[in-house]
Amino acid sequence: MKVTKAQAQANRTHIVETASTLFRERGYDGVGIADLMAVAGFTHGGFYKHFGSKADLLAEAATCGFAQSAAKAEGADATAVVKQYLSREHRDARGEGCTMAALCGDAARQPASIKATFEAGVEGLLATLANPLGAPEDGKRAGAQRARRIEVFAQAIGALMLSRACPDDSPLADEILDVCRVAALSRLSAPLDA
Repeated sequence: MKVTKAQAQANRTHIVETASTLFRERGYDGVGIADLMAVAGFTHGGFYKHFGSKADLLAEAATCGFAQSAAKAEGADATAVVKQYLSREHRDARGEGCTMAALCGDAARQPASIKATFEAGVEGLLATLANPLGAPEDGKRAGAQRARRIEVFAQAIGALMLSRACPDDSPLADEILDVCRVAALSRLSAPLDA
C-alpha cells in the first residue's frame, strides 16, 4: 500500500517527536535507530526514507524539544517559569522536560550542526522569556535585561542537571532545586543595576 505525502509527513513528525522524548530520557547515545523506530511503531529500514543520518534526526528532535519548551513558556510570567522549571515534577519528567538540561552535555560532543541547533534554541527561548507578554524591552537596559535572563537561565539549567545527577530519593536533589529556585526568584526581582 502506497503512503500519501501527507501520511509520510505525519510519520516523520511522529518519529521526530518520539525521538525528542527518547533523547531527553536516555541521551543521544542511549537511543539506537532500531529502538527508536520500534518505539515509534515503524521498521528500522524506514528510518532512511525520512532522514539522511542520525545527526539529521538529532537536530530536528532538538528543534522539536525547543519548540515544546517555548510553547510552555509563551505568555508566562518569568516567576512562574522559574517555579515550574525548578520543581520536582519537571526534574522527574525528563522526556517531557527541558532539552538543554537533558542534552547540553551530549550536544557539546556533537557536530557543529547540532551545536548550531542548540544555539538557535537557546536564542529562541531567551527571546520568549524576554517579553512573555509582548511588552517591549527598555532599549537602554536591553543588554542588562538579556544578561539577567542568561544568568537565571544558566543557573536553572545547572540546578536541574545537578538535581538529576543525584539519586531520586536524595535529600540533596530537592535541596539543590529549593536553594536555586529561591536564588533565581530573588535575582529576577532584584533591580537591574544590582
